[in-house]
Amino acid sequence: MSLSIIYTRAGVGIEAPLVTVETHLSNGLPSMNIVGLPEAAVKESKDRVRSALINANFEFPTRRITINLAPADLPKDGGRFDLPIALGILCATGQLNVDDISQYEFMGELALSGELRKVNGILPAALAAKRNHRKLVVSELNLAEAQLVGTEHAVGANHVLQVCAYLQGQRDLGLEPIPAIYTTSLIKQPDLLEVKGQYAAKRALEVAAAGRHNLLFIGPPGTGKTMLATRLAGILPELSEQEAIESAAITSVSDQGLDTQNWKRRPFRSPHHTASAAAMVGGGSNPKPGEISLAHHGVLFLDELPEFERRVLLAGTI
Repeated sequence: MSLSIIYTRAGVGIEAPLVTVETHLSNGLPSMNIVGLPEAAVKESKDRVRSALINANFEFPTRRITINLAPADLPKDGGRFDLPIALGILCATGQLNVDDISQYEFMGELALSGELRKVNGILPAALAAKRNHRKLVVSELNLAEAQLVGTEHAVGANHVLQVCAYLQGQRDLGLEPIPAIYTTSLIKQPDLLEVKGQYAAKRALEVAAAGRHNLLFIGPPGTGKTMLATRLAGILPELSEQEAIESAAITSVSDQGLDTQNWKRRPFRSPHHTASAAAMVGGGSNPKPGEISLAHHGVLFLDELPEFERRVLLAGTI
């Protein structure tokens, strides 16, 4: 068989659209071409994949290899396609024979040694794979995040050889559930009980927390405005399961890194007053969340509010 089909996921904001990795081997001068709107990091995957397969003692085919990342009009970026591309080559060359490979989705960046590295945006991909009744195979470094949607919907490996052995039934990657992802917040937040006095201000915090209201503190320096504001998240109720998933999905696609041990803790974001409009609302050619989005279901604290630029404050109200 010189044609193989592997499933993976791209990253578009907090969405994870399905990408089909089609690998075809044909006669001709040895080459490897990746089509389907790949960006630079995806184009470079051919060198990483080649070295990873050779160092894992697989045979890299000396044939013309064409890899299509469908749909062709969806931009692809990052190293998440390394693992599915490698498995597509192995299946097309007959070095990996798996009858039910369509029941899996794969994401992961490959080191030159064949080890799997973590990538961003795993949680949205895990949610999408669960809706499509497929199991997601990721790096062990991403496993805790992927298993937030359920331990039976994701497995982790640290090398491409482990993935191949698992697909052929020679190895079990069904790791035990990670207890930390089911616990409440492990990091103690600033407590309102630590504030002495300020009864009217504390009462205002409680009213704002109960009704999900906005709150504006006005007063001279040193009166405790920042101290009180940083304790607002501590008196809010813990995130529900759905709220935690929504908030974690936003954090997952950002560069902040998702802390699975405290994923039910309400986010608290306090950007500096020199933050730009883009940093506040997010955006870019490959959209990334800004401070407003990262504070979803939590608290956005604008310390020294008059110091923020007018256009930044106006951008946040649109």
